[in-house]
Amino acid sequence: MDTEQWHSRLAAGHWFSHLPEPFQHSLLAHARLRQLEAGQYLFKRGDPPCGLYAVLDGAVRISAVNAQGKEAVLSLVETPYWFGEICLFDNLPRTHDALAMGACTLLQVPQVALLGVLEHHPAYWRDLALLMSHKLRLSLINIEQMSLMPASARLAHRLLMIAEGYGETDQVRRTLQLPQEDLAAMLGLSRQTTNSLLKALEQQGTIGLSYGAIEVLDLQGLRRAAGT
Repeated sequence: MDTEQWHSRLAAGHWFSHLPEPFQHSLLAHARLRQLEAGQYLFKRGDPPCGLYAVLDGAVRISAVNAQGKEAVLSLVETPYWFGEICLFDNLPRTHDALAMGACTLLQVPQVALLGVLEHHPAYWRDLALLMSHKLRLSLINIEQMSLMPASARLAHRLLMIAEGYGETDQVRRTLQLPQEDLAAMLGLSRQTTNSLLKALEQQGTIGLSYGAIEVLDLQGLRRAAGT
């Protein structure tokens, strides 16, 4: 895959497509491809900073495991999502694990190279701040929902967010490669409760369920279930 193919694929995302054109070219000029196999870690919590990443193909699970072995899944990221920017700002270790859900192709802009670009063009820091602030906004919404919304609405809203690429794309994904146990971990629900809520949406004709995947059949019905 050459640079032009990277550009066209990444330009489907709102963040990259709204960058100044010279910054787009700088990112691609310093980027390199990373290939991961299913179940392979890109990085783990506590690893040193290693740069900025974009998903070109496949999906990456962002999660954390506590001392008791309980896992919290924050998100599943797919094309053309960018992540890893926090360490650019504080140069501290990684805060979460990033695991390939299947065969995965990523674009990596190494930390040293990107910091060099930013040193010569400090105005680009604002663009990276916008990337991080978008995720902060989503995190605050999720915290609010955990406190105020019933589990059924939270589940529908999370499915809607994933289908809409967390606001990064205009195209809605109709088939979500999302194991139910990962969805349960995202929402802080039991596997049994999550399955029951999904079955209710399936009976309403809103979604279809298959092994490891959820198909969105009625987007407006999902919006109504999410209360949006």
